[in-house]
Amino acid sequence: MSTTSHKYLIVIIGATAVGKTDLSLRLAQHFATDIISADSRQFYREMDIGTAKPSPAELELVKHHLINSHSISEEYSVGQFERDALKILADIYQKNDIALLVGGSGLYVRVVCEGMDEMPEADFQIRETLNNRLIINGLDDLLAELARLDPIYYTQVDKANPQRVLRALEVCLASGKPYSAFRKNQKTPRDFKIIKIGLDRPRAELYARIDARMDLMLTQGLLAEAQTLQAFANHNALQTVGYQEIYGYLRGEYDWDEAVRLLKRNSRRYAKRQLTWFRRETDINWFHPEDFDQILHFISQNLT
Repeated sequence: MSTTSHKYLIVIIGATAVGKTDLSLRLAQHFATDIISADSRQFYREMDIGTAKPSPAELELVKHHLINSHSISEEYSVGQFERDALKILADIYQKNDIALLVGGSGLYVRVVCEGMDEMPEADFQIRETLNNRLIINGLDDLLAELARLDPIYYTQVDKANPQRVLRALEVCLASGKPYSAFRKNQKTPRDFKIIKIGLDRPRAELYARIDARMDLMLTQGLLAEAQTLQAFANHNALQTVGYQEIYGYLRGEYDWDEAVRLLKRNSRRYAKRQLTWFRRETDINWFHPEDFDQILHFISQNLT
């Protein structure tokens, strides 16, 4: 993007388990700056294992923002995230010309870089969550939430059309505003230069890392963590890969071996959808996560 500012936002994006945390820690230490998380589930203090948060040691190594910042009992929209992230950036830029934004949630990255669109496109995770709710709980459950979030549109929507209900809820949940409230808006110019680094690995390598991560999560106690959060099982953050498979097992829908198989399969599919989302962006510069020197050289060339 074109700007006369001498402030920079380095955006590190990529699929789950690709290696974003390790690279971002190295970059943050190199530039002596902070990291803002753009992961739609790491906000929640109660969700540790299933969200693959940085370890306590890693969180101490570099200052992180918007990790463990909210309780699962709170609602936290993309619109609120945008406001919080921009305020944090302003604070970072008081002492440093460079900040890092790191995560795999495409919509959360986009709102920091561009602001909210006229009618925001929902993050695929939101869409996936709503589709799961439709399958498990039926259309009436979604209609009840739409009535709460946007009573005006609820009176207008075709209540027999699941796609229109889903679309309205996507916008409500993504923006924190009623679907009916949107009017034409322009992308919001930012007063910092954005440098986007995309991380990718050969597919077999990425999938092996995903399977290994799932095994580690299970060893660390993912089942017990999901059980402690059962009271919030309908929360959007928990109707996602890593938790929904455990809840299916707890409901007796399949045995443990099948739950583990689904965890790994769905995590691989999730990574593929993440990559599909990011591949649509034309301003991302792609690297292997271990090519640190090349990444650093590219960033340095763009710090002008």
